[in-house]
Parts: sequence; structure tokens; C-alpha cells
Amino acid sequence: MATPITIDAIETFILDVPTIRPHVLSVATMQSQAMVIVRLICSDGIEGIGEGTTIGGLSYGAESPESIQLTIDRYAAPILKGSDPTRPALIMAALRKQIAANHFAKNAIETALLDAQGKRLGVPVSELLGGRLRDRLPVLWTLASGDTGRDIEEAEAMLASRRHNAFKLKIGKRPLEDDVAHVAAIKRALGDRASVRVDVNQAWGEATAKRGLALLADAGVDLVEQPIKASQLAGMARLTAMGKLAVMADEALYGPDTAFAYASASAADVFAVKIAQAGGLGPAKALAGIAEAAGVALYGGTMLEGGVGTVASAQLFATFNDLAFGTELFGPLLLTEEVLAQPLDYSDYSLAVPTGPGLGIALNPDAVAALRRDRATPTTVIFPKQANG
Repeated sequence: MATPITIDAIETFILDVPTIRPHVLSVATMQSQAMVIVRLICSDGIEGIGEGTTIGGLSYGAESPESIQLTIDRYAAPILKGSDPTRPALIMAALRKQIAANHFAKNAIETALLDAQGKRLGVPVSELLGGRLRDRLPVLWTLASGDTGRDIEEAEAMLASRRHNAFKLKIGKRPLEDDVAHVAAIKRALGDRASVRVDVNQAWGEATAKRGLALLADAGVDLVEQPIKASQLAGMARLTAMGKLAVMADEALYGPDTAFAYASASAADVFAVKIAQAGGLGPAKALAGIAEAAGVALYGGTMLEGGVGTVASAQLFATFNDLAFGTELFGPLLLTEEVLAQPLDYSDYSLAVPTGPGLGIALNPDAVAALRRDRATPTTVIFPKQANG
């Protein structure tokens, strides 16, 4: 009789990585990114890695890097103890039954489980999720300095190098007229060579949003992301019904339930799919299915993850039937340090989805050692061996 495969240990650590420039959002200005890395060590010698990353500490949502790590070490580890890693869905069902919310932590664990299982079976994670339909994903770049001239210069450089030909601008901190003037100037400079979208991160009220959508449409903007608070479902429906330009839901989407509510209310033209925000790759895939059934377009979102989370997202997005608005999987490009052993391939306005087993990537041990927050006191939960599992 074959020896059962079990999870022997879980390691979590936080990497603090500076960004190449200040990243200005309506809710925060980021100077660095903190990402929680999870390593699942299995009895068959296979290791899986995952990532839990949010934006701006607690300014964006209810989870922080520290809470993600604590949730995994204190609450998820006892559930994972003795579990069979060859059955990721069963493990995730147990986690979701016993741990409420904490979507980012659950996503990091599910990513690590699927990475390990893909390695075990010799297939990419995309094949565990139904099979990929594309090997490259279009990727936009966010212009978030807030300075019009600098943003135009940055966009021109991206077009010249064929790295990006779609751009998102973070707005909502300044008066509406100032924001629109900033966006319009950039769109005029880029013309038909690039798509320009905006992300308000819930900063507007509905009255401001109505004015804003009309002005942005006149400026040639293609899409506006989460213009008002995620909880204002009826307001989002009214903005969508205006038909001025595509309205996208983002912060509103915390898994299939919220996606169903938004789709039922016709409260968005586009859904931003974020694996961490949805609670894992499985729920994110279900969310995308709801969008497809409702005729809502898809966009591959990001929490500005590093290489691990970015590739996990890419493995899922590669399975979608359609990505009408592309993706924003540029997170690793915003960081000053490369945390992967082999950098990802960003070229021809797109990202190549790794083809190796599991996620198809490995961590750069030197970068990890240099960037770990807990360099002096690493955290590893090792499960003692027990008879009969």
C-alpha cells in the first residue's frame, strides 16, 4: 500500500520590496510593496509556493500583510496539518468552512496547493483549471505619478519599447476638473496609439461620477473603474445605464456572490477578476463564469503582486474564453528587485504565461534572503510525524 502524501510544514514570510517610483492611488501612495510568501512542504519532496499581497496596508481593504501571515500561521496551519495535498479542492473546502473571509490568505494557500499539484502531475496550473486558451496575455501599465508631463513621457517610452499600448490612470484625489484635464492631456498626446482608462478607487460620489463619466467620454477614455463606493449597487447600475463609457466593478467583487449581485443588477459593463480578492483561483474562476453567463466583459486585475501572484493570476486568465479589456499584470515591473529566479517575459505588449509544471517559476533565493522582513527570526510551522497520519 502506498504511503499517504501529507503536508509536512508551512513556511510564511514577508518580503518588503521598494517600488521604482511612488504609486499614487486615491486611497494611498505606495513607496514599497509587502508580499506574503507561503511555502507548503510535502512528504513526497514537492514544494508549492503562493503569495498574499494587498495594496497600501489596510488602506485598500480589510487584510494586511501581517494579518495574512497570522491567519495562515495561527488558523490555517492546524487545518492543513496531515492533509493530503493531492486534493487541493478538499483542503480549500475545509478552510472555507472553518475560516470566514480572509480571502487573500486563502488565495495564497490555494496557489501553493495548485503549484505543488501541478509539479506532482507535470502540468501547468492552467491545465488544472480547465486548460489554457492563450499563451500570452495583453498587459497595460498604470501611469500613477500624478504629473502630466512625466506620465506622457513614461507612456511614450512604453510604446517605443513595445511593452505596453494600454494605460490606466489613477484619479480621484484631486478636483474632478483637474483630474479630467490631466487625463485628457495624456489621451491627446497618445491619440489612437493607445487605450486610456481611469481608476477612481471609489473616490467619487454619484453626482460627481455622472459629470466625470460624461467628461471622460468626451476626452476619449475607454473605461472607468469603480467610480463610486462598492456598496452603492444601485448607483453603479445608474452609472452603467448612462452608456457614456464602459464602467468596471473592482473593489465590489469579493467572490461569486458579489459578482452575481452586480450582474443581476446590471451594475457594471466589465468585471475586474482578482484571484486574491475573490478568495482563490477557484472562486475567481466561478466569478468569471458568472460574468460570461451575464454578458459582462472580463478584465484580469492585480493587487500589484510580485512574480508568484502575478503568474498565478496569469495561469487562470489564460483559461478565460475572452479578455475583452486585457489584464493589468504589471506588478513585478513596479518593483526594484526581481524575486523570481527567471524574470517574466514582458514583450510585444503582453506577458508570456509560463509553461513549466505548477506555476512554472521559482523564487530567487538571494533576493528572498535580502528582502525578508524576518531575516533574524524566520517563521516555519513544522508538523510532527504521527502514526497513521
